[in-house]
This record gives sequence, structure tokens and C-alpha cells, in this order.
Amino acid sequence: MKLNKTLIATGVFAASLFAGNVSAAVSAEEAAKLGNSLTPIGAEKAGNGDEIPAWDGGLTSIPAGYKGDGIYVDPFKDEQPLFIIDQSNVDQYKERLSPGQVAMIKKYDSYRMPVYKTHRTSAYPDEIMNQTVQNATKVELVAGGNGMENYQEATPFPIPNNGLEAIWNHITRYRGGSVSRNVGQVTPTADGSFSVVTFQDELTWRPFLTDYEPGMDPNVLFYFKQAITGPSRLAGNVLLVHETINQVEEPRRAWVYNSGQRRVRRAPQVAYDGPGTASDGLRTSDNFDMYNGAPDRYEWELVGKKEMYIPYNSYKLTDRSLSYDDIVQAGHINQDLTRYELHRVWHVRATLKPGERHIYAQRDFYIDEDSWQAAVIDHYDGRGEMWRVAEAHGMFFYDQKVPWYAIETLTDLLSGRYLALGLTNQENNPYTFGIERASRDYTPSALRRAAGR
Repeated sequence: MKLNKTLIATGVFAASLFAGNVSAAVSAEEAAKLGNSLTPIGAEKAGNGDEIPAWDGGLTSIPAGYKGDGIYVDPFKDEQPLFIIDQSNVDQYKERLSPGQVAMIKKYDSYRMPVYKTHRTSAYPDEIMNQTVQNATKVELVAGGNGMENYQEATPFPIPNNGLEAIWNHITRYRGGSVSRNVGQVTPTADGSFSVVTFQDELTWRPFLTDYEPGMDPNVLFYFKQAITGPSRLAGNVLLVHETINQVEEPRRAWVYNSGQRRVRRAPQVAYDGPGTASDGLRTSDNFDMYNGAPDRYEWELVGKKEMYIPYNSYKLTDRSLSYDDIVQAGHINQDLTRYELHRVWHVRATLKPGERHIYAQRDFYIDEDSWQAAVIDHYDGRGEMWRVAEAHGMFFYDQKVPWYAIETLTDLLSGRYLALGLTNQENNPYTFGIERASRDYTPSALRRAAGR
């Protein structure tokens, strides 16, 4: 299929680092829509009359049976699909699908999309939503869109004026402040055989460091550490990232600890289309979290908003009664365990700039309006052919008021292989929010200590 042709200091530091505005904040009159006709983070509050309900604050009650242990109970476990999209009827629904989703259905007889009743569960803590409202009239893109001025935290551009602002909303979205998780990643062969690579990830946003002081490391959004815990041939390798805001002015700081060599070294390849960790060549560094990193190699177009069937409320994929064998199949995950709902999404198109290099010549993003999470991304190669299709099977961590992903999948339509990241069914302590970390825990010298635990 061919393509169609958190805190940043203001003042002296910001002025020198991020010179040259490229977009202005919205007017006070426009921002007044937030919390009225729009939700506090910029989604349309009203429904569409029958299929999409009005947003009423998200999922505000914790389902019975949840023990607060990071193992999430499905609040919709008794619901049945309204209908199923497959090869027999895909043309009937293609206006509400991405070209990549259509390509998946047409390629695989077994690829089906069970569509359920729509629930607008997503929300954020009150302080995050309140800060988002304030951001609307203050935050601006600067330095050609590679940095932000007056940004503190939360969603920077709840009423986006362009595609780049929408992408920054995805990149900066709140994920709980400071969290650790134990997850699995698989890269099945074409016949469905696989082995699991397990990771222990930590993510701490700068203001959540226990020793944080205003002005500390002002060009950093968050700190990320990823230790491979299995299999034994890879266990002990650790990646450390200081995620800078303006990565053109100051490239992402990344280091790796190699347990075999017992040494720490810089890792400049952990960016753009550098290979993803233990991914067997099936994802790039910037495919992680659906999309991350510096946006400077692409032109970003805000195509518009549309109604679309996207993975949503995907609690079934985290069910502890399931093994990875139940989920991982040849060609794609077990689609009978997925859940799709009709939601409004922002369509953003990224086109590679002339003279820039990346294995993806174009990427089409479909970003959920209620969470600013990328839900589906279609990737095209240099010939303009559909290549890879990413889907984020989102869920709402209701005790933390954090929308995030149950599983991310990235399917290579050419090779017939795919990657699934975020599996937790067989992992202990899958998610722990509110971990306490200091800046010393995210230094290169801390990598050896982390590897030895």
C-alpha cells in the first residue's frame, strides 16, 4: 500500500537555549473552552450522539477486587463485542480504520478486530489537568519546534495549532511521575515460535526526584533506566537515558552497561532509527512508547481529527490467567483477546525532511484525544510502501489516574514478523508507582550497581 503524497527553566537559560519561536500559545478566549466544551486536556467533551459518549471525568471508581498491587481488574469483563471486523466486512468499516489496520486484516485471515462499547475512561490527576489549562496560554514551541518555552509539566498544547504540538503532547504526557515496571518483550518468528526477553524499567520525571531543586538539569524531561533480567545470555545489560527536551541543542544522554565487558560506555545509537534493545531488528529506538525522542528529522502536519476504531481498555491482555503462549501467535497477537472501541483521534502525518535520514519515510499517527497517547501508527518505507503497523493496546491505570499501554505491537508486513512489548501476565510486580529515586540513581556510575542487584 502506497502512501499519500518536564520542567524547563524560563529566563536567561531558556532564552539562550531555545532562541527563535515557531508557534504561539492560544488566546485566553480559546483557552476558556478547556473545562467547558473541551475537557481540561483538550478533548471534545460531547459525544457523537450514539456511539461515542460524552466525557464525564473518566473512570472515577476503582473496580471491586482490585488489591492495589499493580495487577488490574477488568471493569468491563462481562461485555461482549458489538461486532467483529475481519476480511469479510473490512471495506464496510475502512473509513474508521487506518490504512495499516486495513492492510493487517487483508494480509492475515486470522486478524480480526472485536469492537466493543466505547468507554471514555481516560483522565489525569487534578493537578495535571489544572496545569494543562494554564499551559494553553503560556507554552510555546521554540528552536524550530525542538524545544518549549514556559513548560513546567502536564500537557503543553491542549489546543494544538500544528502537528508538532500534538506530537509533543504525546511525548510529554503524564505517566505517573516515578514508576517501575517488569515487562516482557517477544519477537516471534514467522511460524510463531518465540522466546521472552524481560526488562525492569524505571521512569522518573525530573520534578519527582527526591533531591529535586528548581533549576536542576533544566533541559531534561525524565530519567529512564532499563535492565535486562532475562534470558541469562542478556541479563545484566543496562541502559540509562537522560531524556533531554531540545535534543538538537543537546543530544539525548545515553549510556549502556555491558555485563560481559563489565564496563559503561556512551550509547549515541540509542536515538532515531538506531536498533531497539533486544528487538531482533524489528523496532527502532524511536519506536519505543510508540514514538519518542527528537522530532527534528520530520515535517509534521496536523491532518485533522476523525472517529476511528482503536485498541482501548485492553485489560484482558493483562489477565494473569493467561500465559504468553495464549497471547503470542504467528503473524500477530491473539486478536480474540483484544478490544477496540470507537474514539476520536488526531491524525498527524510525519514526512521525512529533504536531506535527512531515517528508515521510515513517512509515519501517520492516530492519537487518542482523551489521553494524547498514540494509539496507531502506520510506517512507510522509502519507496512509499506500507511497511510496519504499530498498535498500542491502551488501558487506564485507575488507581493512579494514568492512561498507558498494556501492550505495544509493531508488525512488519513485509517479513511477516512482529514485536510485542509490555507483556506482564507472567511477571512479578508488573507496575509500581511512586518509587523514590534521587539523581544519584541515574548516573553512569549507578549502572554497575543496578546490574549487580
